[in-house]
Amino acid sequence: MPSTTRRRRDTPPPRTGSSEIEVLRGFLDYLRSSIAAKVDGAPEPQVRTAAVPSGTNLLGLLTHLTFVERSLFLGDNVTDWQATFHATPEDSVAEVVARYREAVARANDVLDGCADPGAPIPRPGRSAPSIRWALTHMIEETGRHAGHADILRELIDGSTGR
Repeated sequence: MPSTTRRRRDTPPPRTGSSEIEVLRGFLDYLRSSIAAKVDGAPEPQVRTAAVPSGTNLLGLLTHLTFVERSLFLGDNVTDWQATFHATPEDSVAEVVARYREAVARANDVLDGCADPGAPIPRPGRSAPSIRWALTHMIEETGRHAGHADILRELIDGSTGR
């Protein structure tokens, strides 16, 4: 374990609008920012080194979340979810973070056109869950992996906080 702990100022939960979609999107964006910040600037090779027996590493978590965002909101087809937990050796931290932020921006473009939480996500040619379900699932998925990232980043360099 690192000998010094670097603490970041903790960011409180977001204050959002009052509609259901505003609340869900506010919390999702809060978690998205949190996990991107955990990975951004993490040192090589630790960012891709497994710190737990499952093989989980920071870069893999963000790579996976990029695939989930693209699948859920943009309709990309993923055939091997386990493979999404691995960044390629050529991927830099900056590239993985940039791809994640790009996927989030594109997902938000889709969500910007969605006003009814009970309506399906607009994905031509594929069945889609409701916007409510998709946002709730993405909050759960991002929150769970952000928690993993908190622990992994602290093990790498002692960095804590959001």
